[in-house]
Amino acid sequence: MPESLDLVVTSVATRLMGATAATAVDVSQGVLAELVEYFGVDVSFLRRNDHTLHASVLVAEWPVRPGIPDPDPLAIVYFQDADPVFALAEHQKEPVVFRPEPSTDDYQRTINEGRQIPATSMACVPLLSGEVTSGVLGFVKFGDRDWTEAELNALKAIASLLAQVQARVDAEEQLRYLAEHDDLTGLYNRRALLSHLDARLAEGQPGPVSALFFDLDRLKAINDYLGHTAGDWFIRVLAERLRRGAEGPHLIARLGGDEFVVVPTTPMDADAAEALAHRLQSVLRERVSIDGEMLTRTVSIGVALGVPGRDSTSDLLRRADQAVLTAKGSGGNQVAVFTDDMSMKNEFRNDIELHLQTVIENGALLLHYLPEVDMRTGEIVACEALVRWQHPTRGLLAPDAFIGVAESINMAGELGRWVMRTACAEFAAWRSRGVGTDAVMRINVSPVQLVTDGFVETVAGTMAEFDLARGSVCLEITESVVVQDIETTRITLAGLKAAGVQVAIDDFGTGYSALSQLKSLPVDTLKIDRSFVRELGSDPGDLAIVRAIIALAEAFGLELVAEGVETEAAALTLLRHGCHRAQGFLLSRPIAGAAMESLLAKGRIPVQF
Repeated sequence: MPESLDLVVTSVATRLMGATAATAVDVSQGVLAELVEYFGVDVSFLRRNDHTLHASVLVAEWPVRPGIPDPDPLAIVYFQDADPVFALAEHQKEPVVFRPEPSTDDYQRTINEGRQIPATSMACVPLLSGEVTSGVLGFVKFGDRDWTEAELNALKAIASLLAQVQARVDAEEQLRYLAEHDDLTGLYNRRALLSHLDARLAEGQPGPVSALFFDLDRLKAINDYLGHTAGDWFIRVLAERLRRGAEGPHLIARLGGDEFVVVPTTPMDADAAEALAHRLQSVLRERVSIDGEMLTRTVSIGVALGVPGRDSTSDLLRRADQAVLTAKGSGGNQVAVFTDDMSMKNEFRNDIELHLQTVIENGALLLHYLPEVDMRTGEIVACEALVRWQHPTRGLLAPDAFIGVAESINMAGELGRWVMRTACAEFAAWRSRGVGTDAVMRINVSPVQLVTDGFVETVAGTMAEFDLARGSVCLEITESVVVQDIETTRITLAGLKAAGVQVAIDDFGTGYSALSQLKSLPVDTLKIDRSFVRELGSDPGDLAIVRAIIALAEAFGLELVAEGVETEAAALTLLRHGCHRAQGFLLSRPIAGAAMESLLAKGRIPVQF
C-alpha cells in the first residue's frame, strides 16, 4: 500500500479512536469528507445493516444532500424491495466496484431518485463483524472511475475501523437500553422515568405535567396460586396492554413489582388525566389466559399534576403515590386524583409513625376509662380502658388516630401489652383501696395479641401478679376477629375462660357470620355496636337489629351492653326492650384514672330518663 494511503488509514484511525454513540455520526461524516477529497470522488456514504428489519439504514453521507425528499428514499432501503446492487450489501464479504453499464441500471435509477445525479460509478466495501456483514462503506463518482487494488485494500482497512466503531456504538446503545428499560416488560424503568420527569418539570417547560400511578390489586394471589412464572407472564401481558392502550407517545415505566407509571408527553389537566386513567383501567381489567385459567385483576390508579419550575420529580411522584394509596384504601379498583387533603392526611400519618416508635418508653401513653352503667339504677358495673397518646405537638390523641398505624408497623401487640399491664395495675390499686371491688375492668385486645403464642399465660400471669380475682377482668375482642379463624379463637377463649377471664364480643352485629358460632364460644358478654344504637328511637331498621341481638343474648344467657348511647331516646328504647347496661356520652365521657376511681367510690351516677 502506498505511503499516502497508509497516512489516510492512520488519519481515519485517529479520528475514529474517540468516537462514542453520541459523536459517531459526526465523526463518521468528517471521515467521509476526508476520503471524498483524497480519492477525488463526488459522494461517500456509510450505511449499517439492520438484520432484524432486513434493511440498509443510512448512517452518514458526504456531502449532505440539499433538499432531502420526505420520505427520503435512501434513509431505509429494505433488501427485499431493493435493486440487485443494494441487495448485495446484506451479506457482501468483499469490495465490489460498479461502473456505468446496463446491468446496474436499477441502481443508477435509485441513486438518481435520491440525489438527482447522472450516471455513476461506485466502490462498495462491506463492514464485517466476524462472519456478519454489519454495513457498507460506499464511494460514488459522477461518471466513471477505476479503483486500484491498493485503494480497495485501504478501504477494507478503513471499513474494518468503522465496523469496530459501529460495534462499540451498538454496545453502548445496548447498555443504555438496559440501563433505561425494565428487563421483564421492556418498558422504561425508574431511572428513565426520573430523568424524563426532571426534564419535563424544568423551568420554562410546558405544563402541567401529569403522572398516573398504577398499582395492581392482589397480584400476590396469582403468584401464590400459579407461581411467580405465571405472575411474570401476567405482568408482561398487562404491560403490553398498557403500551397499546395509551394510544400516544406517552412514557410508560415499570417501577418494579406490580407498579407502573404513565406520563403523558403533552400537558394534560386533571380532568383529562383522570379520563385517561379510567380508560386504561378498563383496558387492564380484561381477562388474561394463563395455564388454562382466565384471570383478571383490578387496578388502583393515582393521578397527580406537577407544575414545571415549581414542583420537583419527587413532589409529583409522592403525590401520585399518595393518590394510589387512597384508591387502594377505598377498597381498590378506584381512580383517585391527588388533593391537598390527601397530603395533610399523609403528613399526619408520617408524623404519627415517626413518634409512635418511642411512645411507650417516653411515657407518653395514658389510660382513660369509659364507665359502663346500669341505666335502671345508675350503678357503675364496669369500666372500659381506653388508651390515649399525649402527642408532643398534636395534643391528646384517641386510639383511632394511631392504632391503625401501630398495626401497620407491627406495634399493635406491644401497645396491647402495655394497656393490659397498666389497666390491671391501676385497677388493682383501686381495689386495694376498697374501690370498685364489684366492678369489672374491660380491656380491648388486638387481633395480633389473640394469636400470639403464650397469650393466655401472659394474661393469667398479669392477673396473678396484681392479685386480681377471677371474673374481675374482661377482654374485649371484635366480632370480625372471631370469624377470621374460628378454631384458633375457640381454643384461645377456652384458655382465657379457664384462667378466670371474662370475654366480651365488641362491635357485635357488624359481622353476621359470628351468630352461628356463638353457641360454641365461651363468651360472657355481647356489646351492641354503636352504629345500631345511635339512631334508636328514630330508625326502625336499627331497632329490629337491636331487638334480635337482645333476644340472642337472652337465649344464650349472655350479658348485654349497648355502646354509643348518646340520646335519651336511645336509652329509653334500650330499657324498654330489655337492654339495661350501656356506655356512651349521655352517661359519661371517658375520664382519667383518678376521676374513674372517684366515680367508682360513689358507686353510681344520676340517671333521669
